[in-house]
Amino acid sequence: MNPSRSLILIILLVGFWGMLVGANLIYTRLFYTAMLVIVLSWLWTRLSLFGIRVERSARSARANVGDVFEERYEVTNNTYFLRPWIEIHNETTLPASAGSRLLTMMRAKQKRSYTARTWLSQRGKFTLGPTVLKAGDPFGLFSVSKKLSENNALVVLPMIFDIPNFLVPAGLLTGGQVIRKKAIDITPHASGVREYVNGDPMKRIHWRTTARRGQLMVKEFEQDPQSEIWLFLDLHRFIQAQLTYQPAVMEVDVLFFSRRPKFKLNPSTYEYVISIGASLAHYFIKQGRSVGLAMAERGYNIIPAERGERQEMKILETLAFVEAGRLSISNLVQAQAGQPPQGSSAVIITPSVSLELIGAVDELQRRNLRPMIILIDPQTFGGSKGSDKIINMLALRNIPFCIVQRDDDIGAALSDIVNQARSKETPAWQKPALSQ
Repeated sequence: MNPSRSLILIILLVGFWGMLVGANLIYTRLFYTAMLVIVLSWLWTRLSLFGIRVERSARSARANVGDVFEERYEVTNNTYFLRPWIEIHNETTLPASAGSRLLTMMRAKQKRSYTARTWLSQRGKFTLGPTVLKAGDPFGLFSVSKKLSENNALVVLPMIFDIPNFLVPAGLLTGGQVIRKKAIDITPHASGVREYVNGDPMKRIHWRTTARRGQLMVKEFEQDPQSEIWLFLDLHRFIQAQLTYQPAVMEVDVLFFSRRPKFKLNPSTYEYVISIGASLAHYFIKQGRSVGLAMAERGYNIIPAERGERQEMKILETLAFVEAGRLSISNLVQAQAGQPPQGSSAVIITPSVSLELIGAVDELQRRNLRPMIILIDPQTFGGSKGSDKIINMLALRNIPFCIVQRDDDIGAALSDIVNQARSKETPAWQKPALSQ
């Protein structure tokens, strides 16, 4: 029990007992003093949160895993009374979130502010609130709470690794032969003109031909297979492996201006697949490439290939909410290999050590696509063995590949695919598995 409550209760009982037995007048005074303290404390508590305002603001509604999310709190006492203590509890769904504080001796009309910093360790959408206020009387006999609902939310995108270099097959260079397949969007390759039909965008109208013929004419475009790169993400839940993970909690208020420890991604093949997919999408779009995405959750999730920052944000937001599915990489490739134009590059990101992966590679080659494999070694995550067999079969087929192990430098590991393509020697990333 609260010591203050225990003391007041003892005084109350002693005073009441003294009044009953007709003892000295001091017992009566003790009883009424205790009653007065209780009544005044209760009234103080009822009014303790009156006029208290809390405002929360964040710099951005989007961030990436591994970033430090900053949120500013501003607490104002709009009354003319002293507030001995006010507790602020941040009940956000964000893991390991900061923001809870104890403020003491808030004077009349005083305003206090502070910044809460949280190390983001999980992707998804999280509500920034509600905020719960707690306060009480100076003696600590009573307390009251008030919940302030919040409508703001934070979307945490996958972690993006800096990739110094990545293999771009020679066939992807601009200016190559164009495949004879009509494109819905505008491409650098115009194939002719046709009459305007309802629904055609105005930006595709060819005004010179329109003026010459006296009717609206629009340009037609052909797809350029050399400008498209497709990412195939293996989200098959039954092949994923994961080790125990404790989200990193850092005292960012103390260490914010000092050297920050290196953030480690969740040791899960599933999270590695998603983060590597996001990193490659960021890398290729920054290079001006057209990038598409294919994966399977409950059903197929396809994002057609496009260029630009809008396409990158579309891919990142999709990956922020993606969940594991039941379809293998072989089924995904068989169902969606017809999406990329012939001659496109298809990057498979998978932890699979099954022969189905080789079947998926053969299917891509049969469709005149250029496969590349990013193999997440499941053994280093406590999963299945067998990556050596898959590596040998890929090498026999001259398929560019690299292997990523737990706690690797992802950017350096992905860049090794360039060295492997330049040399037939044993790649530097072929190293023994980490001890469990």
